[in-house]
Amino acid sequence: MLYIIYLVAISAEAASGALMALRRKMDLFGVAVVGTVTALGGGSIRDMLLGHYPLGWVQHPQYLLFTIGAAIAAALAARLVHRLRSAFLVLDALGLVAFSIIGCDIAASAGVHVAIVVLMGMITGIAGGLLRDILCNEVPLVLRRDLYATVSLLTGALYMAQLHFNVDQHVATLVALGVGFCFRLVAIYFVLALPVLETDHD
Repeated sequence: MLYIIYLVAISAEAASGALMALRRKMDLFGVAVVGTVTALGGGSIRDMLLGHYPLGWVQHPQYLLFTIGAAIAAALAARLVHRLRSAFLVLDALGLVAFSIIGCDIAASAGVHVAIVVLMGMITGIAGGLLRDILCNEVPLVLRRDLYATVSLLTGALYMAQLHFNVDQHVATLVALGVGFCFRLVAIYFVLALPVLETDHD
């Protein structure tokens, strides 16, 4: 199941990168680059931090071809999507929570502490989108007011908590995926945010 979710996640993130690149008026090469970085960037950073070499897409180059194809397909289909921002946010939300779960699973297999497992899940979830936004000269979603990294952390924590209590992995994956995805969409719709600390000085 995690393999299927991984393919869904890289497709969703590649598509979100492609849509962002289109909004920035990039050509087809730019669309492919931004889509690929978005889809594979978080996992690459996670693997480097954990010392996993070769990186996943180097060991399995078909992932690279898959993400390029997904990005180009999303760009071509974007003409049929009138509300690019809505599609972008939904795809990004799906990729965020899916990668958070996958990142936790990979980090747990490395035998690191559970706190590091959840942190690696968050890095896997948010880093690709962070790189995408930087390449597209946008303020990264993770730094904006609505909940983003928090959703990733809570998704990973929920997944690991279920495994701790011996919930079947497939069930734990689906529950964490569903709850995290809905939480992110609710956060977007209601503009939920963490408290902003203010000082007496501007």
